[in-house]
Amino acid sequence: MQLKDYIIRRLIILPFLIIGVSVVVFSLTRIGGSPVGIYLSHEMSQEQVAEIEARFHLDKSLPVQYFYWARGVLSGDFGWSGVSVAPVAEVFPKKLAATMELAVASGIVAVAIGVWLGTFAGARRNKPADHITRIVAVSGASMPNFWFAILLLIVFWANLGWAPIGRASPELFAAVPQRTGLYTVDSLIAGNLNAFFDALWHLMLPAITLGYGATAIIARMMRSSLVEELQQDYVDAARAKGLPERLVLKKHARRNALIPTVTVIGLTFGFLLQGTVSIEIIFRWPGIGKWMADSVLRGDQATLMTYVLFTSILFLFVNLVVDIIYANLDRRVELGK
Repeated sequence: MQLKDYIIRRLIILPFLIIGVSVVVFSLTRIGGSPVGIYLSHEMSQEQVAEIEARFHLDKSLPVQYFYWARGVLSGDFGWSGVSVAPVAEVFPKKLAATMELAVASGIVAVAIGVWLGTFAGARRNKPADHITRIVAVSGASMPNFWFAILLLIVFWANLGWAPIGRASPELFAAVPQRTGLYTVDSLIAGNLNAFFDALWHLMLPAITLGYGATAIIARMMRSSLVEELQQDYVDAARAKGLPERLVLKKHARRNALIPTVTVIGLTFGFLLQGTVSIEIIFRWPGIGKWMADSVLRGDQATLMTYVLFTSILFLFVNLVVDIIYANLDRRVELGK
């Protein structure tokens, strides 16, 4: 099957998967309780409660409720956020932009360092550099993010005073037009280098903290894959032809070692984009993770359903992109099978 036909087939199937996910999400959320609980107060009468339930069609059957909810979603109405006291469709893009900026920065750190570290260790198997890399990888994979975040805050914020917390300095971004919601991009578009470097400086600690765990996972996968590839016959053949070890490693072994690593990178980026609650709370980052934590505590179902639906769709697209990259890296892969 050609790559174009494979992509078209996957895109045709995608809406049905999204509908299935939305049905499951809606049903489980409704089973958990009434979504209007966050809007009610002790002073409300039974008549007022019934009026709110009628407005949200909660006095009808579950399939009818799903129909009205899905119709609202398709029209861009995701409900009212009781936590933010604003429409979900208005708040969600702003929170998503903050988390996306953090996730992209963390992903760049994780992929760049993880692939390099895994390649460096795999090419020096069972040597001191390999042992040190494995120790770093194991510590990153096993270390709790919140503990590492607190440790960095104690050192670089509380004691040394080098790194700030929060997303940016409000006074610098007061005059920067918010076109994309990404502070680094918006500051560059506005030509404000002071705001750009301020955004990077605020981004540094949370990106390193969030990316460290992902770096460890990618490095371990890259190392083990490279060690396996370096034992293959085609590598011996390349060496027998007199190719320099650097070319054997970069042009042959590393490309094939990236095949299983790409799957890990894709799924890892999906998790990063969801946002980590503890990281956003510790660093006072106004992203999706912190917003969701508040929504769970207050029972804000409209916000929760939007979040779960978004992350489900996100992973469906991530899996599609990973499969396409996988097929481009390994021509032996038969698409559609």
